[in-house]
This record gives sequence, structure tokens and C-alpha cells, in this order.
Amino acid sequence: MTGVAIREAEATDWPALWPIVRDVLRAADTYTMPPDMAEAEARAWWFPGAPDGTRVAVAEGTVLGTSHLSANRQGPGDHVMNASYMVAAAARGKGVGRALVEDSLNWGRAQGFRAVVFNAVTEVNPAIPLYQSFGFRIVGTVPGTFRHPEHGDIALHVMHKVL
Repeated sequence: MTGVAIREAEATDWPALWPIVRDVLRAADTYTMPPDMAEAEARAWWFPGAPDGTRVAVAEGTVLGTSHLSANRQGPGDHVMNASYMVAAAARGKGVGRALVEDSLNWGRAQGFRAVVFNAVTEVNPAIPLYQSFGFRIVGTVPGTFRHPEHGDIALHVMHKVL
């Protein structure tokens, strides 16, 4: 998809983001968060404020996706970034996810992070090849740690990339 712009999310973006976040959580096939998370709780989780970053992908005035970027851990682990992405169902496979990943890597470098880790990527997540195209590697797999609605108990991968 051409013409996708990524920018820092604003509070006024939430009404457009909530349907994306809600639908991704309700699907219960990629996130280890409660599928029935209430809107207020989801907003507090996705918009925690500085120093975290919440970004939006916008094309022609429509919010198509979002990322949440933060330190993976505190203290001695705060040099490693964690990133999470959500793309509206109608925008999947059209380059929005790619734009969000690329933006997150640039954001992380600018913030001084030295690596990125994804702590819990379901083994059937269709974004795995996208992540690998950016140089992410699967560095660990934990069997049976995710209850997928279609595939039953499946593995979660830990993925990593040096910045």
C-alpha cells in the first residue's frame, strides 16, 4: 500500500484504534492478552505514555494499524526494545505491517535501543516471514504455551534482532 504515513499516536486516534485493537484481541490468535479486555483497560495498556511510543499507520486519513514500542525490561534490560503491532483486517497484506516494523526499528535506534525482542509470537502468526525479512531470528520456542482457537495448544516463539 503506497501512501502509508507513520506518526506518533494522539489521544484523538483512540476511537479509530479501538476497533483494530478490539478485533485483534477478540480473535485470540496472536496476543497473550485477555480477548475480552475492556476498552478502558485496552487503552491504558496500548497508550501507557512516555517513555513508551504508540504509533499509528495512516493512509488517506484512515488509521490502518498501530505499534506499541517500549523497553522490554527495566534496569539492566532496558537497552532492549519490545515491539507489538496490530493492523486492521482490511489492510493486512498491503504493506502496513511492513511500514510499522520499519518505523519501529528506526524509532528504537533513535531512542538508543541496541536490540529488539518479541517475547511471544505464535508459531502460526502470518507475520513471521515479514519479521524474518527484517533480520529477526527465532531464538527460542516454547511448546504448548498458547491456546489457539483453531489449532489448540501451540508454541510461542521468542524472536530477536540486533539494532
